Amino acid sequence: MPGIARSPNAGTPRTDANRMVTAFRRAGVVGGLVPGIGNESATGPLGEPRARVGEMGDPLGTALALSARYNDEVRRLLPEGADVFDAHLHLGLDIDGMVGDDDELGQIMAAYGISRAFVFCLDEPDRHPAFRAANDRTLAFAAHSNGRLIPFVRLDLNESPIEEATRCLDAGARGIKLHPRAQGFGSNDARLAPVFELAAERRVPILIHGGRGLPPIADGLAALMERNPEAVLIIAHAGIADMSALATAMAGRKGVFFDTSTWSAIDLLAFYGRVPPEQILYASDYPYGQQPASLFITAKTARYAGWTDEQMRALLAGNANAIADGTSLPEPTSPLGPRELALAFGLARIHLYLSMSTTLLWTRQQDAPGVLGLAINACADAEDVYPEAIGRIRELLETARDLWETLPEIEDEADRFDAGRLTFRLILLADVETITATS
Repeated sequence: MPGIARSPNAGTPRTDANRMVTAFRRAGVVGGLVPGIGNESATGPLGEPRARVGEMGDPLGTALALSARYNDEVRRLLPEGADVFDAHLHLGLDIDGMVGDDDELGQIMAAYGISRAFVFCLDEPDRHPAFRAANDRTLAFAAHSNGRLIPFVRLDLNESPIEEATRCLDAGARGIKLHPRAQGFGSNDARLAPVFELAAERRVPILIHGGRGLPPIADGLAALMERNPEAVLIIAHAGIADMSALATAMAGRKGVFFDTSTWSAIDLLAFYGRVPPEQILYASDYPYGQQPASLFITAKTARYAGWTDEQMRALLAGNANAIADGTSLPEPTSPLGPRELALAFGLARIHLYLSMSTTLLWTRQQDAPGVLGLAINACADAEDVYPEAIGRIRELLETARDLWETLPEIEDEADRFDAGRLTFRLILLADVETITATS
């Protein structure tokens, strides 16, 4: 794995090999990175020609070009000239091997018109004691970003959390990141109380993991917000760990927000039906979330739910800008999204098989059960009613199948990992198309 992109002590960038960009260059395309989303340029941000599907004659090249083609879909879905603020991304090296690279992130932000972002470290190998070294790197990344990156201090409740939060806030951090699954605490942990008190006193937001791997968290967070009404709370990953209870407790509560960084279009549609648009922030969870899939799933589901351009602009940047700039927070209105979802049997079958394939990819297995083939075959059940959507879905899945089959042949572990993530990205795009298909 490449090292962290910038030395914690050097104060100047240190550029390491970027695995994905290297793979894109090797294939002759910067996959998915097209300057300025609204720009019809024929070159990527590094000057390479944009490849078209099928031109490269190999599964990797075809997959990269097909993924890149979704930039046009993102462009179509976003309001004209829309600003984008990513409310959740990481830089550093995680103990699971994932890398958030400063160089790559800068290219992504430029390519997709992302003007600012909240940034924090990963669960780093040198996280002890107190994430101190990793937090220093986050501050250094932000200091060299010309205001694009807004640093959050990550805390471990077991290791001097108040002292570390105070140290980093004094040094320029503008938010606090908590991860109850990774650091092993619950929302009822008494050690959270002084953290929320400090955040309210210093007028900085807290972003807390609300995704997979958690017990119910709504009651504990609601109690903390009741005791600290001046605090600003961002619940990550659409609160899928406890969505119904979180929505019941927090929908309509000014100063509580949720971010959109999840992989399920069904989760996002259910979420939009429970939480007002004024409480929702766009987020990618880079490096786990990938473009253009991250913007596509958020924008496509919001449009499907009936959001206006004005509401989209608030989701994409306006709500996060208010938090970052300390201006008046938006007043929540009413949720705007479906409370139920009707899928044709053919589409439901495709979604079922794609859900099964996701687990296989996450655990780095081959498609021994043949679930992707089942999804491709199920396209025939819906193509008479949804011909355009099914055409896109079938192309994505056939390309994903071909790339998936090549993974055992890729000798370099990092390249094989990247190709697996690209396979997942195509399947994610196909699933979003499936859930939001209209005749």
